[in-house]
Amino acid sequence: MTLIKSISGIRGTIGGRTGDTLNPLDIVKFTTAYATFIRRHTPNGSKRIVVGRDGRISGGMVSQIVNGTLLGMGYDVVDLQLASTPTTELGVVRHQADGGIIITASHNPRQWNALKLLNAQGEFLTAAEGAEVLAIAEAEDFDYADVDHLGRYSLCNDMDEAHVQMVLQLPLVKVEAIRQQHFRVCVDAINSVGALILPRLLDQLGVEYTILNRECSGDFAHNPEPLEKNLQGIMEEMHQKHYDLGIVVDPDVDRLAFISEDGTMFGEEYTLVSVADYVLGHTPGNTVSNLSSTRALRDVTRRHGGEYAAAAVGEVNVTTKMKEVGAVIGGEGNGGVIYPECHYGRDALVGIGLFLSALAEKKMTASQLRQTLPDYSIAKNRIDLTPGTDIDTLLAQIKELYRNEQVTDIDGVKIDFADKWVHLRKSNTEPIIRVYSEAATIEEADALGKDIMEVALRYVNTPGSGH
Repeated sequence: MTLIKSISGIRGTIGGRTGDTLNPLDIVKFTTAYATFIRRHTPNGSKRIVVGRDGRISGGMVSQIVNGTLLGMGYDVVDLQLASTPTTELGVVRHQADGGIIITASHNPRQWNALKLLNAQGEFLTAAEGAEVLAIAEAEDFDYADVDHLGRYSLCNDMDEAHVQMVLQLPLVKVEAIRQQHFRVCVDAINSVGALILPRLLDQLGVEYTILNRECSGDFAHNPEPLEKNLQGIMEEMHQKHYDLGIVVDPDVDRLAFISEDGTMFGEEYTLVSVADYVLGHTPGNTVSNLSSTRALRDVTRRHGGEYAAAAVGEVNVTTKMKEVGAVIGGEGNGGVIYPECHYGRDALVGIGLFLSALAEKKMTASQLRQTLPDYSIAKNRIDLTPGTDIDTLLAQIKELYRNEQVTDIDGVKIDFADKWVHLRKSNTEPIIRVYSEAATIEEADALGKDIMEVALRYVNTPGSGH
């Protein structure tokens, strides 16, 4: 069974039996539940919902079903068609819509797709709101519009350009300074919507570029998660030819990774750190990332006189904490940059504009810029458990064992030591505990994670532990 219903939306593989995969009947059901939720909470709204999709092979089919269902619920549809996640988020606000649906499975492989749900601010629904949508879907208490109150369908073809202009107009995106540097970059667009919007941005920044995987076909050239092990193609291109920078995005363009001019990974954790360092140098303030992100952001923030705060994993948790502490920038260590000056959503275009501005201002290469930042390494491990294991009790036991350290328990258990940390959190979809650890070197980080895993496994194998 690959159909996963969660507070953040519904996702699954295409095809198969109803209730087991992402299929037309379940798409109709979940879209109807979302429209019912919007109707209940904004009865006097615009009766308008924005829809956008990434380049996935199944995207056209899914969007037709979503659009038809929304029309049947009496909502006007503004269809952006092929559009990045941040473009769709901005489109909700621009069109004064009551909400939006993004059809994307982000970094998941080509057979997957998903519906991600937005509010009227173009931001993801909160956990409580997502739970309400799930409850409505479960109850199937639906009421469709009669023939005189069906919604109207319209296409929007200028949202990519509007998004690019919003980025170019940000005060800290130094357009002229970037143009003067005559940067040469190589871009891996993974055969999705990045191939459509990134050339628009780079053209207007005066950047010379080569686009790899530039057909928006949804037939991904490699595993679409922008990790080093999946990026050998662009790294080889960087080694063979002279570029100033490599730019990699995921299929919906909300995650961003860089490759330095020497062909080495800049580090996805350091996308946010480097951009934050630049932003804080101009607009001092606070920052936020999730608990599983590098400590380097905290160090950089303090260096600029600000305060760092950690949020539970998940974009909506990060944006909520950012608003709470008045953060000037934040995001996630997976290459997600959230810059409120533009909007509260991960946006690779914003990240590219700010990063190129930092290179232009400091007149550094990417590898030189990386050397100015605190240096840490993160190891990622997992503990596989049987479904009967009491994960909550296990995590409580770990928390008690390390009570003399700085412990955070808003999302699993994170233990902060003086010069390293480890974060254990349960998966929402699998009987596993994810174990992320960070230290000065990858060897130290991996050893720390495995030490904590041994402690956890001793509990699992103790009689009466719930295993």
